[in-house]
Amino acid sequence: MTAAQSSSDPSLRRYLEHPRGGPTVLRIVLGTQLRRLREGAGITREAAGDAIRGSHAKISRLELGRVSCKERDVADLLTLYNVTDDAVRSDFLKLARKTSSPGWWHQYNDVLPGWFETHIGLEEAASVIRTYEVQFVPGLLQTPDYARAVTQLGHPRSSPEDIERRVQLRVQRQELLTVPDAPRVWAVVDEASLRRPLGGPEVMAGQLRHLLKMAELPNVTLQIAPFSLGGLAAAGGPITILRFLEPDLPDIVYLEQLTSALYLDKRDDVDHYLAVMDRLSAQSESPRKSLAILEQLLEQES
Repeated sequence: MTAAQSSSDPSLRRYLEHPRGGPTVLRIVLGTQLRRLREGAGITREAAGDAIRGSHAKISRLELGRVSCKERDVADLLTLYNVTDDAVRSDFLKLARKTSSPGWWHQYNDVLPGWFETHIGLEEAASVIRTYEVQFVPGLLQTPDYARAVTQLGHPRSSPEDIERRVQLRVQRQELLTVPDAPRVWAVVDEASLRRPLGGPEVMAGQLRHLLKMAELPNVTLQIAPFSLGGLAAAGGPITILRFLEPDLPDIVYLEQLTSALYLDKRDDVDHYLAVMDRLSAQSESPRKSLAILEQLLEQES
């Protein structure tokens, strides 16, 4: 047994004592730790899969945090990896139990697609959220009325009850902006989304006032990409980059599509999108100038 296996890993202890991000992040942390143990023991995914009566694909999904972990499987893997310390095994098994606990968003499963559930879990654990929006105000900065208009546009066949459930989910997500140790949110918003009268003039005026209020938060930075820029560095749709303090969690790029999303964590992909976001921020108006633009737009709406 190695020295790293003879005492409880700090990452495991932190997430057991101060869980943040719900089961999504806990699965990634647990999977990463199990991968390190497997590689350290020189064991293949195929052999690990055999040990838990599964395949190498199952091990891959487990190590990537795509699935919850059964305690029995984790216990068998720890034995295979020669982890015998009782305290360490206990921490791994406790974390495995927590990966099956539902997050607060579980109550919205009737209107929450699985591909977006992952994003909420990551968002909860992020220390920095950088986002660029083209068509709409970012979800974390939307008013209920504006969110309702966006939801009705995207789900025209949904019942009024489903629409309200989706709005409630969005509003509850926004609570992370004002919790202790809230993430830093750095949003670049295209001017087009602010001039499009979604929901009507009153809704838009309320949204502009809300953006001005949100920009006063110490952890929120807002920039506007004006029409005068012409072409922007970001070709395509919206981009969100999530960064974490925990070393076991790599930066993740979230690219939302109409009925699905992409989650990119390969270093080359992340670096590419970070460069795009840096150029967008450099090209956009400063936060101070952006607030002045919001005030001018609000006067036009009044």
